[in-house]
Amino acid sequence: MKAHIQLLLALLLSFSLTSCEVIGDIFKTGVWTGVILVVGVVVVVIWLLARVFGGGRR
Repeated sequence: MKAHIQLLLALLLSFSLTSCEVIGDIFKTGVWTGVILVVGVVVVVIWLLARVFGGGRR
């Protein structure tokens, strides 16, 4: 019974969203994921450089 409900829900969602909306949402999610990853890598590199070169030592 649960499988029928999931199938019905999937069909309802596939008919309610157009393909352009789905592709647009996937693209937006990908862009934000990329931005977050790039910012994270830059922060880690700056932190590592500060540790290596003794940033903040007294």
